[in-house]
Amino acid sequence: MADKESLIQKAKLCEAEERWQDMALCMKEVVEMGEELTAEERNLLALAYNNMVGSRRAALRTIASAEQKAADGSEKQKVVTEMKEMCGEFVALLDKFLIPTCNHDEGKVFYQRFKADYLRYLAEISEGEEQENMVTKAKESYEKAHEMAAKLKAAHPIRLKVALNFASFHYEIRKNPQEAFQLALKAFEDSTADPGGINENSYKDSTLIMQQLRDNATLWNSETEDQG
Repeated sequence: MADKESLIQKAKLCEAEERWQDMALCMKEVVEMGEELTAEERNLLALAYNNMVGSRRAALRTIASAEQKAADGSEKQKVVTEMKEMCGEFVALLDKFLIPTCNHDEGKVFYQRFKADYLRYLAEISEGEEQENMVTKAKESYEKAHEMAAKLKAAHPIRLKVALNFASFHYEIRKNPQEAFQLALKAFEDSTADPGGINENSYKDSTLIMQQLRDNATLWNSETEDQG
């Protein structure tokens, strides 16, 4: 097995070349060493899996918009199978290594939110009882991440990202625009009322997420009013 430093450098090279699967393999080896990851290392890990899974989510959207070209469903099934393997692998890494070894609030929230996100992705591509199970697990994970995030500053980007993704989950998966609106609005109002306590780089990230929360809240509120 390669040493940790070599794996990190190889992962960065893979990132530069956009070889996401190789990058994920490097970071998986790092995780399996059982040591707590630095902020940089966890960001590398997340980047690799997000790009691998993100490209397949995009592929499924393309297939869905042109189903007549994939009448046999074979291409869709191939992508779904790959996604299930990748999401399952990442959730397993989180449960076995990352969440148990993390000893600080920021990292704990980061990992719990990613667990919720990847369970949500599994819910998107599942059907029937399996889908119901994944939706329940994702909701429980988001609730836990949201509760844990309350320990962070209101304008901390990791806390805001939890709110943004949890609200989107309510809207897109649970089809509940009212709950999505309330969650997004509260996160936006809390962060604007207490914007301090974060560094300059984090503030840039926070500002972007705050704008997304505001825009989503506006959209979801208008839908709720239309339904009313």
